[in-house]
Amino acid sequence: MISVSVQTGDFDPGREQAALEASGGGAVASFTGLVRADGGLVELHLDHYPAMTLAQLDALAREAEARWSLLGVRVIHRVGPLVPGDRIVFVATAARHRQAALESCAFLIDWLKTSAPFWKRERFADGRTNWVEARAEDDERAARWKD
Repeated sequence: MISVSVQTGDFDPGREQAALEASGGGAVASFTGLVRADGGLVELHLDHYPAMTLAQLDALAREAEARWSLLGVRVIHRVGPLVPGDRIVFVATAARHRQAALESCAFLIDWLKTSAPFWKRERFADGRTNWVEARAEDDERAARWKD
């Protein structure tokens, strides 16, 4: 089972994880990302091109499912205006064994950071705005998963 969502509304990580726990496997691994308040950030606004974004997230989920023989994958990414402390992303994988669940979850979040087509704009308390640029360390983390 693969389920991918891009949405403006919040999500319940516990409910999402419980759905994967019902898959009958022996392990579920998950990651919930939150908006940080670094440097006086007051808002992070995410934009995307819906068809492209969903297609890319689905392709990543299918690659993880095939590579680790997963029983289930759930990916949620929020868009729109978010404030520090808001949930921004959820990735969970279900597998028969923990190594596959843990590795596939790490693979998905590493690749989401580098290949998912989101545009992020930060707004700070002092009025500054900034487009978030790609980071070399994110590219390096994703590169470790290349065959």
